[in-house]
Amino acid sequence: MTPTVDSAAAVPTRRERQRQATYDEIIDVARRLLGRQETLSVRGVATEMGLTPPALYRYVDGYDELLLIVARAVFLDVVTTLEAARDGMADDDPAAQLVASSVAFRGWALTHREEFGLIFTNPVLSTADQAVKTVTGEQAFARFYGEIYERVFDRYRFAVPTDEDLDPGVAEGLRAACAASELPCDFPGRPLGLTWVFMRAWSRLYGMVTLEVFGHLHPGMVASGAMFAAMIDDNAAEIGLGNDWPRLRRLVEQRLAATPAVAPPEPSGSRAAAAEREKR
Repeated sequence: MTPTVDSAAAVPTRRERQRQATYDEIIDVARRLLGRQETLSVRGVATEMGLTPPALYRYVDGYDELLLIVARAVFLDVVTTLEAARDGMADDDPAAQLVASSVAFRGWALTHREEFGLIFTNPVLSTADQAVKTVTGEQAFARFYGEIYERVFDRYRFAVPTDEDLDPGVAEGLRAACAASELPCDFPGRPLGLTWVFMRAWSRLYGMVTLEVFGHLHPGMVASGAMFAAMIDDNAAEIGLGNDWPRLRRLVEQRLAATPAVAPPEPSGSRAAAAEREKR
């Protein structure tokens, strides 16, 4: 049967399949280099693939685009990990889903230190506009947590500051950011204070995980998970989970105990400077 225009367009050509396979290999090689704590660069990826850097430029425009396509793959992996943790909890228990996914986020980060650094602390990605962040998958990550957090709010109806209670500078900044779609996650139709409480909770989670990932806490403290658990206590206290909290606290302890032990991070040395040289 002669294919229609639509069906023909839906089937990749041999050239397109080969090009996609090369993109997939680029991402696999880049992530393998990160896993070995080697410098991520166009030259390094090309060498690992048996290509010259000019040949790789047929697929990526440069270092920044290499970061973006790798970040997209990493974000998808993170979200998949979080979804698995969420789906292991009952659908009508959003607080347990939030707790389980938060511990899973920490576990992923501790076992993927370099990739965590790539997507959460890289200046190329942190200063990118919203269109780029959508492409990299950051928006999918934010939506994951925002959707659960909104359901937690619906269930527990915890107190959030009114617009008048917010610092005027905070309220103005939140309104402007929401209007410009600059926030990774907001809650249309909800009190502005909910966005503020969510941002505070995320700042605690992200800050704690970052300290643990990059070795800014004593290894024994990281291994025990005690500081992380205390941070979860602080987040829970702000939103008030009532009689459910003892049960959820036990879930935190169980999930932390099941998190594989990891070695402290190795000193980064001059990798940042080497990466900068490779970009030139």
